[in-house]
Amino acid sequence: MLALFPLFSKKKSKEELNLHRFIVKSFGYHPKDIQLFKRALTHKSIAHNSGQLSNERLEFLGDAILDAVIAEMLFQKYPNEDEGYLTKIKSKIVSRRTLSMIGEAMNIRALLLYNKGRSMKLETIEGNAFEALIGALYLDGGYVTVKASINNHILLKYADLNQILQEEIDFKSKLFIWSQKNRLPIEFEVLKEENKGVQWEYLICVVINGQEYGRGAGSSKKNAEQEAAKETLQLIGEV
Repeated sequence: MLALFPLFSKKKSKEELNLHRFIVKSFGYHPKDIQLFKRALTHKSIAHNSGQLSNERLEFLGDAILDAVIAEMLFQKYPNEDEGYLTKIKSKIVSRRTLSMIGEAMNIRALLLYNKGRSMKLETIEGNAFEALIGALYLDGGYVTVKASINNHILLKYADLNQILQEEIDFKSKLFIWSQKNRLPIEFEVLKEENKGVQWEYLICVVINGQEYGRGAGSSKKNAEQEAAKETLQLIGEV
């Protein structure tokens, strides 16, 4: 009977069971070494005090693996596009904003181990933890497993690739092309410019031939102008 004991895995704690379920649900993968994934969720703000390893090394690894998987996917998906286009789209998909969006959609914060007494931007550490989880997935299951998880699970369930690619459109440039074609003067007017303490907030409207059209808000003039241009294009039926 003793010889049979090694066949049975060590009983998992409630915390480990919750983490196991999360990995299965979020990545479509049954983890073998649950401690790898626990480390991926351990932020440096708590790691140093508790004597645990933080997720920074796994984040570094996950960043490289994610980059490779997305690059290969785009290479196959767009056989006629040049290196410049592929680089631009890849940077959009693996941007901090997109990774934070995926981390938030997965609700990574529910399992994050961090110092809750410190003021931190959870969206950022969720995005970093997502990369660390990709690193853990690679070490636990290999490149083919990561590739399958990203292409067949994560991008389908947590990231709208078509929407990400749509947002790559330069709405401001498109609007200027439309205005030149129709010989109409166009201006971007700043309605509000306010310092919120942590960041600035801008509200900008598009004025065409003296008439106000779309509005857009953002933490930079560039982002606000893009939003205003996008809304304007929708209003004039060009999107």
